[in-house]
Amino acid sequence: MKKVLMLVAAFGTSASLFAQDSKVADVAETSFTNVLKQRFIEGGPEFMGVVLACLIFGLAMVIERIVYLNLATTNTKKLVAQVDEALASGGVEAAKEVCRNTRGPVASIFYQGLDRSEEGIDMVEKSVISYGGVQMGLLEKGMSWIQLFIALAPMLGFMGTVIGMIQAFDTIETNGGVQADQIAGDIKVALLTTVFGLIVAIILQVFYNYLIAKVDGIVNDMEDASISLIDVMLKNKVAK
Repeated sequence: MKKVLMLVAAFGTSASLFAQDSKVADVAETSFTNVLKQRFIEGGPEFMGVVLACLIFGLAMVIERIVYLNLATTNTKKLVAQVDEALASGGVEAAKEVCRNTRGPVASIFYQGLDRSEEGIDMVEKSVISYGGVQMGLLEKGMSWIQLFIALAPMLGFMGTVIGMIQAFDTIETNGGVQADQIAGDIKVALLTTVFGLIVAIILQVFYNYLIAKVDGIVNDMEDASISLIDVMLKNKVAK
């Protein structure tokens, strides 16, 4: 009985400590959120609102690109093997059907190459290269807008900083010798706009670099797969 009571007491102590830790974490999270919200409001709605809009639109385009690029990713080795098997068993039409049932730019390039198989291997190569450029453009679609938001956010922050400093010097000029607390508000607003602009630029830059790496990987797969397609077609004597 004594051991049971000791275990209950130990469990109660642990539960109490866990509850206290949870409360501390909640308070810390709430404090951070409140501080962030307060700093955003102190920055002023004129420039802070535009910087926030840059973050929202930038993240929206980032999410759209991430979804698109993930859907565009294809297992090229598996696709090449399926096309090779289809050419050997059912000819060009069977291989084209495999490409139609596979999503992604690599399958689209394969389809264009197979569609020109009767015109010779040179025309197949030209078709693959041309359509590869089209698919690359689709992969990079919208990236320039993300770059714009990356550049625009800190510039708007710096503009807010310059305007805040001008207001501070206007206060000094109007009132003559002033105390530091009389211009501290304008200077704080100026610095806050810069900070938030830089934060937005950093967040979008990280995602932008990820997207560029993703596009480069898909483009490399497209180039390797295009060479493999030519080899497969020559192997199965589909084009000469």
